[in-house]
Amino acid sequence: MIVVKIGGRVLKNNIQAIAEDIVELWHRGEDIVLVHGGGDMVSEYSIRLGVEPKFILSPEGIRSRFTSREELDVYLMVMAGKINKEIVAKIIGLGGKAVGLSGVDGGILIAERKKRILALDERGRKRVVEGGYTGRVIEVNTIIIKTLLNMRYIVVVAPIAVDNDGTPLNIDGDQAALKLAIALGAERIVLLTDVNGIIIDGNIVREIKASNIDSILSIVGPGINRKLLQAKEAIGSSVREVIIANGLRDRPITRALDEPGTVVRL
Repeated sequence: MIVVKIGGRVLKNNIQAIAEDIVELWHRGEDIVLVHGGGDMVSEYSIRLGVEPKFILSPEGIRSRFTSREELDVYLMVMAGKINKEIVAKIIGLGGKAVGLSGVDGGILIAERKKRILALDERGRKRVVEGGYTGRVIEVNTIIIKTLLNMRYIVVVAPIAVDNDGTPLNIDGDQAALKLAIALGAERIVLLTDVNGIIIDGNIVREIKASNIDSILSIVGPGINRKLLQAKEAIGSSVREVIIANGLRDRPITRALDEPGTVVRL
């Protein structure tokens, strides 16, 4: 089984190559679960609809979306609707079998709403803000996904969860992918991004030990440090490797498995 997460910029610029690679791997007998991002497209449609996207920065330097009630509506429409179904349609058009879901469907991803968040203001001071409609995954139900995989479907998942009160929540795509990988017993997960891997001092770091992640968080970018924190949590379960690689090339998943950019290992 391969669990793959594709970021929104990769999806926007290289969907054809990604879909072709997925279908090729599927024809070779691989079970594939694909989790997609799409935050830039959500922002684009939010602006079109008169909803201003907002972002916050944590004291650890991690940038994340603040999801208001109004933007949650846009997030649901764009992420679970437009993006998810366009990916499924592309795969089917290439001869694959695919089903698109969100984490809400069947309660696949149960999350806890973040009531309050510690953030930095424009002067760099710490302050507590209301958490909005953002969540942290606390439970994964894999029955539907395993059933579809057994029926030889490629499963495409939008990173939306539901809380125990029945409220949909925006969740981080990397978190969704890694939580699914753990619950499904996957040994490797591929995170496709728009860079060649983790770059420090101008050089790609080919391998990172999970135990060393904390020491480099301050010298990598805000998008990468979030991926590393999620990888650290996953390593040591069934997941043995988290591969961070460039998704803006031909056969991006196959090449990530054969020629990984950065591999996080125990």
